[in-house]
Amino acid sequence: MRKILFLDTVHPILNERLVKHGFECMNGTKFSLEEIQSILPEIFGLVIRSRFTMNAEFLANANQLKFIARSGSGLENIDQNYCKEKGIILFNSPEGNRNAVAEHALGMLLVLLNKLHIADLQIRNGVWDREANRGEELDGKTVGIIGYGNNGAAFAKKLRGFDVKVMVYDKYKTGFGDHFVQECTLEAIKEQADVVSFHIPQNKETKYWASEDFLNSFAKPILLLNLSRGKIVNTKDLVSALKSGKVRGAGLDVLEFETKSFESFFEQHLPEEFQYLIAAENVVLSPHVGGWTKESYFKLSDVLADKILEWESGV
Repeated sequence: MRKILFLDTVHPILNERLVKHGFECMNGTKFSLEEIQSILPEIFGLVIRSRFTMNAEFLANANQLKFIARSGSGLENIDQNYCKEKGIILFNSPEGNRNAVAEHALGMLLVLLNKLHIADLQIRNGVWDREANRGEELDGKTVGIIGYGNNGAAFAKKLRGFDVKVMVYDKYKTGFGDHFVQECTLEAIKEQADVVSFHIPQNKETKYWASEDFLNSFAKPILLLNLSRGKIVNTKDLVSALKSGKVRGAGLDVLEFETKSFESFFEQHLPEEFQYLIAAENVVLSPHVGGWTKESYFKLSDVLADKILEWESGV
């Protein structure tokens, strides 16, 4: 029987659908690395999130492995070249949480513009300050989206209810512009954008893309949103841009300092830049939950099941 090892917790619909189609599913979410290595030679498929890095060393004994299914979008924890060399198919499910990410991005943007996070805390502490909490309207602004994959396109769709100009840059995609979305160069976004939102994967090309030179190259002070990966943004440079006013506010669902185990985030030494972010009133933070809604939790696994079973039917 083809054995599927679940290394991380995902919605049970994936297990249910795989079992129904004849797979044997094993719960390895509590297994140690040694236990996992001992059974890898008999494993047909792996289901993961981010607990382990799927590199050559980890996969060396996975002689029967046919696929790795990543619940979510990012594949940065997988050695894709090694998997290609070994004929290991990679599945992910960005379609499963694109709507959740888009809604979260819009929520962060509206919170920043209307200072809702500040006003809420003030009222809870007995402060009623209407003038200091006067907000701005999103209508009339130019939103620059970098990356037009599942999440970037979903965010653009959410913005259709506002009278905004949506400009999109994607290095690897063309021909997607329409009456609402303007396909453009990165330079055009730098010249016109009031808001910049990242929706790109993390790789050698994009790591620390939002650095000092990038942030200082915009014609206007911008609001920056990052719901992609933490290391897209150089935090030290972002803090400098916040202090200088080149970035007038930031919504960050992901942080450069994230560890593989999110729950241990605060157990590490966190640098001075992070301390600035948590004290800054023009910064909104969330714990990497943009794509982690009740609905997306199901959809992420359901989409993976669709892809695995479609692939299996053609094997």
